[in-house]
Amino acid sequence: MDSTPTLPIPISYISGRYLLFSIDAVTYLRREHHICGVLIGTLPQIPQQNVFLGLPLELMPEEARLLVDKGVACIVDEAKAHDGMRSLLEEDRRQYLRELESQGQHAMRILADRKEQQREQTLRKLDEKKAKAQAAEVAKSAAGAEAAASSVPSPAEKDGPNSTLDIFGGDDKPSSPSPATLTNTPTPQQVMGITPATSYPPLPHPASLACELLSKPDVPLSYPVFAHLHSHGYFLSPGLRFGCQYVAYPGDPLRFHSHFLVVSAEWDQEIDIMDIVNGGRLGTGVKKGFLLGGPQKRRDEVDAEADRIDTVRTFSIEWAGM
Repeated sequence: MDSTPTLPIPISYISGRYLLFSIDAVTYLRREHHICGVLIGTLPQIPQQNVFLGLPLELMPEEARLLVDKGVACIVDEAKAHDGMRSLLEEDRRQYLRELESQGQHAMRILADRKEQQREQTLRKLDEKKAKAQAAEVAKSAAGAEAAASSVPSPAEKDGPNSTLDIFGGDDKPSSPSPATLTNTPTPQQVMGITPATSYPPLPHPASLACELLSKPDVPLSYPVFAHLHSHGYFLSPGLRFGCQYVAYPGDPLRFHSHFLVVSAEWDQEIDIMDIVNGGRLGTGVKKGFLLGGPQKRRDEVDAEADRIDTVRTFSIEWAGM
């Protein structure tokens, strides 16, 4: 079940990057606000594995600005926010450690239950395998007994002490213990170490600390086009690998291929015709459209960025003969 984080969501500003460390915030923003970002978390000893990356999630300045404009998120200067760690009372620190220990015990119980279920499944399979082997041995012994009974025995064999053939293994050898009886000696329950992804708690939520909040992120001139396409339901991601500014998807990138290579330009900006030709041919070659757009008003003509977003116009260029 998806959990909704507390709003506004804190976006950590660290060394010029906008980062998210909470998986609840990442899933919520992707599901409700079409914000994908880029996962950059990797293993320290295997930094070259760039396929299965994890937290934190890095946001483009445009994504962070859009969330701040909507009131969904706030920008937190983590360097200043974590100065509060030094002023924590000893009792607060102990309570926080107790909560982490409780979470570790809960996780350990879940892991132990899962191992117990796997052990029971393994023992059940061993019992079934042993039962099949015993059935095959009984069938083989019965066939041998029928063959012996068909021959005429001598009187000495009839009256001998071993005249009765026990085909069901009535010997005096001790039977091997059942796998179900081979249980490990229970060990004292250990506590799994929990490493929190965020600092809230023990620190208070950043929304209540106005002194540590930063102003809106600075965005490039392409932000109006980004916000315009986002308002029309598109998912946007960085377009570096296609030589453009953004790649626009009609839905979640996990389900859809991108439709447009997006490049922004100012309304009165001169554009080289070869740039349009290259963009159109590249977009058509990778089965995408080349989208060129920009606001009709300059920054010095409006008081708010929202006025430029409302005047954005876009043009799609596609080669028809390729």
